[in-house]
Amino acid sequence: MPELPEVEIRRQYLETSSFNQPIAHIEVEDRKLLTTEYAVLTESLIGRSFTGTRRVGKNLFVFTDNPAVIVRMHFGMTGDLAYYHASLDRPRFARIVFSFDNGFNLGFLCPRKFERIGLVDDVDAYLKAKKIGPDGLDITPDELANRVRRRKAPIKPVLMDQATVAGLGNWIVDEVLFQARLHPERPANELTDAETANLHAAIRLVLETAIRHEATYRDFPRSFLIHVREWDQSPYDDVEAHNFCPRCGTRIERTEVGGRTTYFCPNCQHNA
Repeated sequence: MPELPEVEIRRQYLETSSFNQPIAHIEVEDRKLLTTEYAVLTESLIGRSFTGTRRVGKNLFVFTDNPAVIVRMHFGMTGDLAYYHASLDRPRFARIVFSFDNGFNLGFLCPRKFERIGLVDDVDAYLKAKKIGPDGLDITPDELANRVRRRKAPIKPVLMDQATVAGLGNWIVDEVLFQARLHPERPANELTDAETANLHAAIRLVLETAIRHEATYRDFPRSFLIHVREWDQSPYDDVEAHNFCPRCGTRIERTEVGGRTTYFCPNCQHNA
């Protein structure tokens, strides 16, 4: 699933490709992908141009030259964007296509049809209604400490709750807790000031690293836990090195926390 870093990369892509180009037509292959009626979507957007963006967690909001018309994009499990000239074949899975007056198109790729596009008229009101907390890159240390320590649940599911902080998915939370040296089952309300400060620093480290490397996991530093997941070709020459903590050499353990597969180092991440 696209996490905060992937959505941020898509936000940057849209900004560099699709601004200030009037929309001439919108093609929707499957209207179940829309959270707004097709007629309302086209009536609101035809002739409009994209002019700005705001990402909150995994939600991408695209502003237009009409302040009351804002597009919300959610990339579901595998969504993506593709900007291409009309003379070229439409990209595979481009089930929603914005055609611009200049002959270029922006395709919204929906391989598994979990993706969604619709209109909102007020971003903050939408976030409040959906109980979406501050973005992972915007939350302050004090905000994070207050939101975390009001919960008695294990810290991992607390961080994955989008009402606590927006944009942290499963692998990101594992990495954050590893970098902060916190056990995933540690009760959130027991964290000290120093631990919440380390947690905030770890969130920024992980998210900024992922964005900088364009979410190409094999390019992440060797000091990151993510390599144990073996999603991409590992930077390690020794495949067995995947299984050990890059910090202390202890074998990484795998368990379930909050119903999600969880990786952690039993030596570095004590459950105090």
